[in-house]
Amino acid sequence: MRTIIYIDGFNFYYRAVKNTPYKWVDFKSLFQKLLSSHNQIVQIKYFTALVSGKYNPQKPIKQQTFIRALKTHIPEIEIYYGHFLTHEVYAPLVESENDKRTVKIIKTEEKGSDVNIAVHLLNDAWLNNYECAAIVSNDSDLAESMRLVKKHHPDKILGLIMPGKGHPSKELMKHADFVKRARTGVLKSSQLPNQIPNTKIIKPKDW
Repeated sequence: MRTIIYIDGFNFYYRAVKNTPYKWVDFKSLFQKLLSSHNQIVQIKYFTALVSGKYNPQKPIKQQTFIRALKTHIPEIEIYYGHFLTHEVYAPLVESENDKRTVKIIKTEEKGSDVNIAVHLLNDAWLNNYECAAIVSNDSDLAESMRLVKKHHPDKILGLIMPGKGHPSKELMKHADFVKRARTGVLKSSQLPNQIPNTKIIKPKDW
């Protein structure tokens, strides 16, 4: 089965690899382990946004190193960018239930990835680019696009790959033909080489 993987990059990062030593993940190796031998991975679509170095100049360097490693090592991968919105808002303090005290905070939100995944999932179905699509996310906002694929293309197989712990979204599971989980063991065994062969791209030391 021609299979396309759709990765919600920030959902994957925060649910599966943040605060672990497994951020240098080889997505092709990971999904080859998780999926059936019948799944021929023809594309891996990775949806993310470029992080800011305002508070930590190393963050964008590490991210861009990782993206270069992916693009060099995995010919099937394509990168699609959303963007960040940062603004100041007032939020209540945890202990302020009685006195209603608030503080001004900087709120950063990643925008675009969920919409981009939904559009690509639907468009690729209409273009008959896959027999199977695997969505790597637990964002219930993707449920409607999955529902429409199943309604108009009932022959298409949709899979849900859960990043990290927690319960899969009930809304997503309604439209999934199978559910897999990216557990710690398979992440550990699915890492890129510390140095990408025939390049000068090296895994960051504190990754």
